[in-house]
Amino acid sequence: MRYGARNQIPAKVTSVKKGDVMTQVNFSVEVPHAMASVLTTESVEDLSLTPGDTVLLVVKAIHVVPVKE
Repeated sequence: MRYGARNQIPAKVTSVKKGDVMTQVNFSVEVPHAMASVLTTESVEDLSLTPGDTVLLVVKAIHVVPVKE
């Protein structure tokens, strides 16, 4: 399968907690993995980002979609 999403992280299901309407699924993630982000040029300049810099990636997402093949 091919996906438009670039940040694809292999993971293992560690637990499944079922509720009446929603189910919480926890995953363990192996490292290292590459991720990508799109920022405004102003933000990149404000942070003075250059190759080799060490940064903390904070992921803000409303959806994490598990795909099982």
